[in-house]
Amino acid sequence: MRKKYGSRLMAEIHETARGLHRAGLINKRTMKEFDVDCLLPVRQLSASEIAKIRRREKVSQAVFARHLNVTTGLVSQWERGVKHPSGPALKLLAIVARKGLDAVA
Repeated sequence: MRKKYGSRLMAEIHETARGLHRAGLINKRTMKEFDVDCLLPVRQLSASEIAKIRRREKVSQAVFARHLNVTTGLVSQWERGVKHPSGPALKLLAIVARKGLDAVA
């Protein structure tokens, strides 16, 4: 899986840190700090963006929910802006937005 970085420089820094970690020169905790600092965070999606992604994939809320392993009611709440996805659900939505529903099917 290809990782997303804030810039080319951050990608190079992260790659160097990974090499140092593999060589045993930096510990796991320090490597995690590099992950946090270098990797691009997942962007929050608006209610309309979530609905647009689902419509683009031509699936119902129920089918969309099934692919994301959430309830239909939760998808409805996301699309109305009542609740906002976070954690693994947000990451899955970002993947679907970028690569389509087949990426998580």
